[in-house]
Amino acid sequence: MALLSLKNLSKRYLSDRGEWTEIVRISSFELDAGEQVLLQGESGSGKSTLLNVIAGIVAADEGAVTLDGTDMRALAESARDAHRARSLGYVFQNFNLLDAYSCIENVELGMAFGGKTDVALARKLLERVGLGERLNYRPDQLSQGQKQRVAIARALANRPKLVLADEPTGNLDPSNAAVALDLIQSLCRENGTALLLVSHDPSLKDRFERTIDLSELNEASSLLPGSEGLS
Repeated sequence: MALLSLKNLSKRYLSDRGEWTEIVRISSFELDAGEQVLLQGESGSGKSTLLNVIAGIVAADEGAVTLDGTDMRALAESARDAHRARSLGYVFQNFNLLDAYSCIENVELGMAFGGKTDVALARKLLERVGLGERLNYRPDQLSQGQKQRVAIARALANRPKLVLADEPTGNLDPSNAAVALDLIQSLCRENGTALLLVSHDPSLKDRFERTIDLSELNEASSLLPGSEGLS
């Protein structure tokens, strides 16, 4: 059984003109446990919407999202949140760190959603991403690359089965981008965690076991030229 399975998935939004626009339409997609897959897609291909639907942050209109044997769409909101916290980590393009909290507190808060906080593991993860001396720094005291490392540590904090990464190198310079990608991939391998990463960067292709053109996977993407806000 695949770790992640999408079947007849559809998501639509109502435009300012009162018209429904389909952002995601995927007939079938599967990702196996421990597999690392790159989805390449430009703005307007529905990549962020797709990841949010997989995570259960955005509700699909039709179809099934099965994660680790459980259909996310069949769960009540509280159960869906709990399943997501246990099974899935998310590396956001804009990091989504809480500015009032330190590095280690941001990681611990990510753990708390899964029902258990492990201070020793939080410390170990931050040390693993090179931030052992900045445990008590707040995000505004960190560089962009360091913020991304905290986000990576947080995504792995609950030992998820799957990590989603939305343009994780998009806000970084080439040097920090390479470091961040190395960390994501190596930490996922060490933990046996599957990785689904979306990016418009064609240079990443050789680093993945499988690369999929999102414009081919997402049948609705051809209808969304230049839809920057719905990427």
